[in-house]
Amino acid sequence: MAARRRAVPDVLAAVDLGSNSFHMVVARHSHGQLVILDRLREMVRLAAGLADSDRLDDEASARALRCLERFGQRLRALHADGVRVVGTNALRQARRKRWFLERARAALGHPIEIISGLEEARLIYSGVAHTSPMTADKRLVMDIGGGSTEIIIGEGFEPLLLESLSVGCVGLAGQYFDDGKISEKRFERARTAVRLELEPVVESYRKLGWQQASGCSGTVRAIGDVLRRLFPDEPMITLANLNKLADRVIAAGHVQSLDLPEVDAERAPVFPSGLAILLQVADTLRIERMRVAEGAMREGLLYDLMGRFTDEDARLRSVRAMEMRYHVDGAQADRVEQTALALLAQAAEGWKLGDPLAELALGWAARLHEAGLDIAHSKYHRHSAYLLQHADMPGFPREEQLLLAALVGAHRRQLGLESLEDLLPPWDQKAEFLIVILRLAVLLHRGRSPQPLPEVRLHVKGRTLNLELPVRWMKEHPLTLEDLEQERGYLKNAGFRLSFGQ
Repeated sequence: MAARRRAVPDVLAAVDLGSNSFHMVVARHSHGQLVILDRLREMVRLAAGLADSDRLDDEASARALRCLERFGQRLRALHADGVRVVGTNALRQARRKRWFLERARAALGHPIEIISGLEEARLIYSGVAHTSPMTADKRLVMDIGGGSTEIIIGEGFEPLLLESLSVGCVGLAGQYFDDGKISEKRFERARTAVRLELEPVVESYRKLGWQQASGCSGTVRAIGDVLRRLFPDEPMITLANLNKLADRVIAAGHVQSLDLPEVDAERAPVFPSGLAILLQVADTLRIERMRVAEGAMREGLLYDLMGRFTDEDARLRSVRAMEMRYHVDGAQADRVEQTALALLAQAAEGWKLGDPLAELALGWAARLHEAGLDIAHSKYHRHSAYLLQHADMPGFPREEQLLLAALVGAHRRQLGLESLEDLLPPWDQKAEFLIVILRLAVLLHRGRSPQPLPEVRLHVKGRTLNLELPVRWMKEHPLTLEDLEQERGYLKNAGFRLSFGQ
């Protein structure tokens, strides 16, 4: 499977909908490099708006949508042609969020991808690695977000060990410093919560080891700014100085009495909890010194987005890895993919499938539709769908994995379109057309013959489709003819009308 090269847009943008702050960075692509044009940041504290039922409250939603309207205006003014927008822990946790995501898309002008914690960690590492001096040393990277904390060890641009802990400065502040009061007891309880999250992963990090450590994003940067003023002879964050800062913060007694010029009124409510996280991670993992990195997840998003226009798309690497892991028959995958994409080209206008993701998703589904055979032949399409829905696939946001799983899970037998209800617009409507195309491609190659197909023409209008095949070829392939008769019935049950012949 070869990556399809496309021209990299002149202006790229990445939007990070974090649990604490929303960030946007816009860059110009020039001679293979990214030149930053603009940065925007607003503290939205989305995680603080999650009620006990994990539903976003009206106040937090309104703050977020107002921010995204401003971001959207800036994107349009800068004529950004390539844009990625991702949501992290708060949106991962939020229930019944479809209404919010649809309004957010309208406000920003672009769809929102909700990414997993491990995908967030991968992008964070990429952002730091691409904006830091190259080194042969193993690097530990840490990012404290509003709802989660990511810790990664990598070499060069490749992450080796990734973890996303379910503890962040907004969530921890709500648990232990919700009224603004700070005490030694509260601070220690917050550290204990972090230690419990770290316990299952500590040994794997110590065993792999690292030679240098970096911290990124707002919380680490704010702590670094405070420490540089208090201890001007030490340019890095050190464990000893973190302990001294903790004593000072506890002595303040309240977030309004911190007396730290680097910590503004917006940052103050989550500063003690962020400090507790950083101090406990440094103590548990024995990080003596940590530099503050320039890059973060939004830079990682930019480089990942640039890779999608070249041969460095992380999603392609994930698909190849899945093929190898589940021993997919590559020759059969090639045949099905080629036919599926040829049928899509003929049906794209009639079924309004011009979105680039339609071609990508269909090609990936064609390559991975038989992954479940490595588990069992019986109901293998369901096994394939389960793997695609639940596997860690670097580069893939949650919605794209759900789309892949929906395509593959319905590629044979009864269509079973219930899974499409979980997809966001427009794919909750358009995915069924991709499913029909994939089903036809798989059916035409059911014999697994290396002989090429004759010319196949597909005509579509609404939910009616006609498949043109040479009469002589159909007479020579009676089993395919029988399969098409059966497929006519399956599609009829789903509201499609299939005809075939010369």
